[in-house]
Amino acid sequence: MTAPHLSADAGHPPPPDPTLSRYTGYTRAHWEATADRLLAALRPYAGPGLAQYRLPGRTGHSGAWSDGLEGYARSFLLAAFRIAGSGGDVGPTLIERYATGLAAGVDPRHPEHWPPITDRSQPMVEAASIAIALHETRPWIWDRLSDSTREMAVAWLGGFVGATANDSNWRLFQVITEEFLASVGGPYDRAEIDGGLDRLDDWYRGDGWYTDGEGRKFDYYNAWALHLYPFLWARVAGHRADPARVATHRARLREFLDSHQYFFGSDGAPVHQGRSLIYRYATAAPLWAGALADATPLPPGRTRRLASGALKHFTDHQVPDGRGLLSLGWYRPYLPVTQPYSGPASPYWASKAFLGLLLPADHPVWTAPEEAGPVDTADRQLALPAPGWLLHSTAADGIVRLVNHGTDRLPPPPAASDDSPHYTGFAYSTATAPETPPPGEPPGPDNRIALLAPTGPSRRGRIHPLYAEGRRAASWHTPLGPDGDERLRITTASVVRGPWEIRVHRVEAPAGTPVRAGGWAVACDDAPPLARTGEAWAVARRADGLTSALVGLFGWDDATAEVTRARGHNAYGDHSAVPVLTAPHPGGAPLLATLVVLTADPLVAADVRTGAGAVLVSDGTLEVRFPDGTTETVTPVPDPR
Repeated sequence: MTAPHLSADAGHPPPPDPTLSRYTGYTRAHWEATADRLLAALRPYAGPGLAQYRLPGRTGHSGAWSDGLEGYARSFLLAAFRIAGSGGDVGPTLIERYATGLAAGVDPRHPEHWPPITDRSQPMVEAASIAIALHETRPWIWDRLSDSTREMAVAWLGGFVGATANDSNWRLFQVITEEFLASVGGPYDRAEIDGGLDRLDDWYRGDGWYTDGEGRKFDYYNAWALHLYPFLWARVAGHRADPARVATHRARLREFLDSHQYFFGSDGAPVHQGRSLIYRYATAAPLWAGALADATPLPPGRTRRLASGALKHFTDHQVPDGRGLLSLGWYRPYLPVTQPYSGPASPYWASKAFLGLLLPADHPVWTAPEEAGPVDTADRQLALPAPGWLLHSTAADGIVRLVNHGTDRLPPPPAASDDSPHYTGFAYSTATAPETPPPGEPPGPDNRIALLAPTGPSRRGRIHPLYAEGRRAASWHTPLGPDGDERLRITTASVVRGPWEIRVHRVEAPAGTPVRAGGWAVACDDAPPLARTGEAWAVARRADGLTSALVGLFGWDDATAEVTRARGHNAYGDHSAVPVLTAPHPGGAPLLATLVVLTADPLVAADVRTGAGAVLVSDGTLEVRFPDGTTETVTPVPDPR
């Protein structure tokens, strides 16, 4: 079978349109061309029956058989948006390719048949993508299948009925799959569908935010799963959907998009936080869902600017790679950004970003001139109490920074505490990634405070949020480690302004214990970042000007300042560097204040120390001063025990 028809040569995308899209130059044609390139690049890795796509790369923990299904299902989702968005005008080979693969995959006698759907198995995830794709391409694929193939497809998807899904976003895979079965006269259990949607309500925390299961599990699954699947379920269910439930989902999506728009830098990069980041521009999926469901507060031109910005960002960083494939990484292949379940085809959940192709070509999101995103025009601060975050961004360099005082991805107590570089740091951004040392090693020093022992640094672990409001947020944690003492506490308050964050820590620890604080990690591939240190300050700077600085403002009189370096610990580049301060603890519960800076603005980076300071104004309270002279009074709130 030949490759599908391309809307543009894979190596020559359409020319930019600076009139229609003055920020990105991207139009609908760029999205179609990218979809075509991705689909064409996958074709050589399909098995003879077109039901298994065996891509190069590390096998996921479910094994190669499941990985092959994943390659079919996730690329079928992309093909479905391309087919349906063009009214089937993609050339017959693409439609035939996925219809043929479906017939082979659901036939238990075929050499490429798919693994069955069983309790908590990976095929549950892929079945939902196949159900969505079959619904969206119904006139071109499902309606033209033979009766026997449809019967086998219903039998395979029907493995979901009565099966147990993980109590997380996986419940929505069951909702989608069984609703599709209901739409084609197959077996389904309405109680299971309603139960999954009810469970979603249990996880709602307000202001558009869900946690992905019990605990404080906030990340992009809120975007590419917990909001997306209820929207897609309503499309599949049609008249069977409860109007009140659909209205609730739409209202929550609208609220979420009001804050989600702030998660994209001016270069289109999403904030680098959480798991499954290999899905990359899938962060754009809820933007399109809002437009499709008429559930967005964003003007059409801003929706496209943000979504196209994300697509263009990764394209500009050679994603997909020279083979046209999405790798297990962020830009380059980088396994520490993956999870054990990630297989070679897992990154193709990025297909969700192409949901916008379901909007007709004459829809305002495709025809309206691009409008500025929030970071393009002014400095912004936004408190998000549900996840316990502060966002602050700067127009001069287009960087968005996320300050974390509420998200650790841990189940509720008494589950053991743990420490993940992508969840328990104090901050994340659109220009940096956290340090990710090899398995078995503690997280890097970046955006952390730790008590040091001969056996290693303490971990932040479980985060106990105190508040997130205005330009402030606070939390406390028990600094656990091999020699951790559960009676100890570190309480931290953050206040932000422009590119700056001031962190005030109230640190309980035995006298003499070394206390270490780290700033942002900056990374690049070509050469190690430059380093400068002085009395209680340290700076790491890339050749392009991206600068990370850490300045001791209070309590660091005896500090040692250094810039730690690493190789192969960062998704943004092989060479990484972190400014660090270390000082002996005086005993008791003193206050430590640091100015934490991440900037690409040369005016800010010129001298990060000038103007900043902190003075004790009363017991447990500091007056802190930002480099622009603005002052704030900060009192870290101790845990009432």
